[in-house]
Amino acid sequence: MMVVTLIAIEEHWVMPELAAALGAVPHQDRDESLAFNEMGDNRQRLEDLGAGRIAAMDAQGIDVSILALTPPGTQPLPPADALHLSRAANDVAAAAVRSNPSRFRSLSTLPMSSPRDVAGELERAAATGHVGTMVYGRSGDLVLDDPVYDDFFAAASELGQPVFIHPQIPSTAVRDASYRGFDPMTDLALATFGWGWHLDAATAALRLVLRGTFDRHPDLQVVLGHWGEMLLFWLDRADSLSRVAGLQRSVSDYMRSNFFITTSGMLNPALLQHALSVTSVDRLIFSTDYPFQQPTREEIDSFLGEFASDAERQKFSSANAASLYGLDI
Repeated sequence: MMVVTLIAIEEHWVMPELAAALGAVPHQDRDESLAFNEMGDNRQRLEDLGAGRIAAMDAQGIDVSILALTPPGTQPLPPADALHLSRAANDVAAAAVRSNPSRFRSLSTLPMSSPRDVAGELERAAATGHVGTMVYGRSGDLVLDDPVYDDFFAAASELGQPVFIHPQIPSTAVRDASYRGFDPMTDLALATFGWGWHLDAATAALRLVLRGTFDRHPDLQVVLGHWGEMLLFWLDRADSLSRVAGLQRSVSDYMRSNFFITTSGMLNPALLQHALSVTSVDRLIFSTDYPFQQPTREEIDSFLGEFASDAERQKFSSANAASLYGLDI
């Protein structure tokens, strides 16, 4: 097997000032999944944008990490705070990239609770070197496909800034209806990594399709983690929505032309084979979801061995990411 360049596109970090602001959100509105940042040595790893992170990359054989804030970004915050802290976080991430330009790139975070400021901050962040952005499916009562965000998607398309839709904890109403009734930790796990995170992100992405977002902005590119957040495995049924919604194409067609899919550290050959059956290798990208998943170099190498050719392996490991994000690696 050839030696490959490895680019990981969903590698998380935290900014202490933002963590403090999220921790001060009223209890009923607080994102309980923030507790995962405190487990083990996660906080230490998340705050490290220097030597420790690079050492972890070296141990895994990762050449370039694309940094992205942990969920929920700044989205639960009031508009003024979200704007201030989005700008601050984007400046910190840009500085980290400047300090290690051969090893880091970054995705911006955006003040989604202040829709009028979103496109402007995307443009500012892009001008300072961010190669894309990461958002979540909901900000308060606003869902990502609300028309107030159309200027944002227009700007992302025009600037060539891919939009990564990352999972976030479902709303309180959804949790009350579907994710409670067990002990507190099981409730939280069911609503997050066990199920709710992924269904929430898949729904946000599917709603963008149904809203006609990609008919209005055909060049817009969206990234989904965790092998497409369930969508790749339900396209036979999701395709039936296209006619009802009056879309120009099938949901499957949008998935193959407007969505990239990343692994988020789930290095399961069965998931790879299914993804290849519904989309192309040109749409698959490597990521580890660091530090929440930390596959070893041996596990990564073993998974890379599942590809049918060196050319396909190279697309997945680096070429697709380099093309999507405009990286000169």
